[in-house]
Amino acid sequence: MNSAYHRRVVFPRELGNSTSRQLQHESPTLVVPVGSTEQHGPHLPLDTDTRIASAVADALVTRLRAGGGPDWLIAPAIGYGASGEHEGFAGTVSIGTPVLAELLTEFARSACRWAPRVVFVNGHGGNVEALQQAVTLLRHEGRDAVWCPCTSSNADAHAGHTETSVLLHISPAAVRQDELVPGNRAPLSELMPEMLRGGVAAVSSLGILGDPTTATADEGRRIFAEMVDACAVRVIRWAPDRGGMLT
Repeated sequence: MNSAYHRRVVFPRELGNSTSRQLQHESPTLVVPVGSTEQHGPHLPLDTDTRIASAVADALVTRLRAGGGPDWLIAPAIGYGASGEHEGFAGTVSIGTPVLAELLTEFARSACRWAPRVVFVNGHGGNVEALQQAVTLLRHEGRDAVWCPCTSSNADAHAGHTETSVLLHISPAAVRQDELVPGNRAPLSELMPEMLRGGVAAVSSLGILGDPTTATADEGRRIFAEMVDACAVRVIRWAPDRGGMLT
């Protein structure tokens, strides 16, 4: 067995299951899921965004490792984000944009001492400002940090058709299907002024923006594949914009 082949076999896949010795002579790209702990209506778990970001990051790492090239390593998820708009609902834990930005910055400053590249995979829209702030600063400091969103076309806003479908695909046991009810289906652009004043609770007593009753596992499989495909294209291209998001 030649040394190159042996290295590909033994190189760890998950940061949490690795040892320092395994990584000391390596130069991996570290993939970091970033989610939230926030209400997702009566039918989805509080860690929905973290589950989606983690699943996308996991599938992304599987694909990139299969394609060869640099070593790819997945980190434990960052499960708290900027979720102030959901604080009208029990269970939501928001650390806010300034703290999240500092957390991401210090995370990458430390990780980049041994991982030449870091990519944050984001599953929550409320984290975008913090990601932009942190990654812009990190890149200004000379660190090759970037971020990538979990996006799909024609997605609804929150806990509706899109997220419920994806959860039915990746984590079906977590979906309380007897609690599926439609939420506020108005366009987000119409809801935003009131949401900025009073959060999601001001426009939906259930915390749902969209209609989860139309969700299916098959649709979730399609949406999830779209998210992974989009992330893979962005990561392979590695062309960050001014805010550090891969395009």
